[in-house]
Amino acid sequence: MSAPTTGAVVRVPFAELQALLQSILQRHGCSEAVAAVLAHNCASAQRDGAHSHGVFRIPGYVSTLASGWVDGKAQPLVSDVASGYVRVDARGGFAQPALAAARRLLVDKARSAGIAVLAIHNSHHFAALWPDVEPFAEQGLVALSVVNSMTCVVPHGARQPLFGTNPIAFAAPCAGHDPIVFDMATSAMAHGDVQIAARAGQRLPEGMGVDASGQPTCDPQAILDGGALLPFGGHKGSALSMMVELLAAALTGGHFSWEFDWSGHPGAKTPWTGQLLIVIDPSKAEGERFALRSRELVEQMQAVGLSRMPGERRYREREVAGREGVALSEQEWVGLQALVG
Repeated sequence: MSAPTTGAVVRVPFAELQALLQSILQRHGCSEAVAAVLAHNCASAQRDGAHSHGVFRIPGYVSTLASGWVDGKAQPLVSDVASGYVRVDARGGFAQPALAAARRLLVDKARSAGIAVLAIHNSHHFAALWPDVEPFAEQGLVALSVVNSMTCVVPHGARQPLFGTNPIAFAAPCAGHDPIVFDMATSAMAHGDVQIAARAGQRLPEGMGVDASGQPTCDPQAILDGGALLPFGGHKGSALSMMVELLAAALTGGHFSWEFDWSGHPGAKTPWTGQLLIVIDPSKAEGERFALRSRELVEQMQAVGLSRMPGERRYREREVAGREGVALSEQEWVGLQALVG
């Protein structure tokens, strides 16, 4: 997570920010339904302090829509293909509306069979991944999601980029606490955080990426200008990134990270790939005990000295935003006003 751009901070009520983002997205080519889903996702990321996936992304949405690369009015086609399997063709649109269209069926199947899979293909995902899974945990379910992205990561031991940042998100209920949620790139750093660092003129820690000649660099602009990110944890992160390619692309029928060409669409920013979600109903095995067991795990982790749980910072940011409004830099606020016209 990155702090807003330095300077004056503007505080905006969540509902007002969401409405503004929806207006921008509709003005630039999204249907009302698609704009509502994307605006909620983007405003949620900003509210929770995940600024690399908050309003920072809006100019990218706008330029992508203008390029004709993505269909902002696409209506997803949901297919009920098996007792525990749902498939969605996003029809060249965004993945979040495809998930929204299939969510009820997916939950019904998970509660009936104990587990259900949602495979989304022909889709664009350009946002934080945790908002896709957290709502399932709020319903008492366990959820895991993976999505691949555009080529920008060098596999461990390789010479050239091949994988995307390929994040993994997980959510589980926890009795008496907010859900346990994490969202992590399999790259050493999120691509959006590299962009923010470059814009702010900041250096990166060692081990994040390489320049165009394949040499290690701490310069974010060198990574963006023909360089690439590295996987986290060397061969371990690289193996997880490969797994995401297989689950999010090969299994769903989506594109691998290197299989699409947006060169004919100047301004396009969104990767055209796939997404997989697995939802489990823990009541089939442990009943209400699963959430209690989750709490027991959290308490034991705290007892051994862990001061902050995964996702805890997001919840703190969310609480502050609920009282004071969502934080944006003055520059970001002015930029949004210009986009809405």
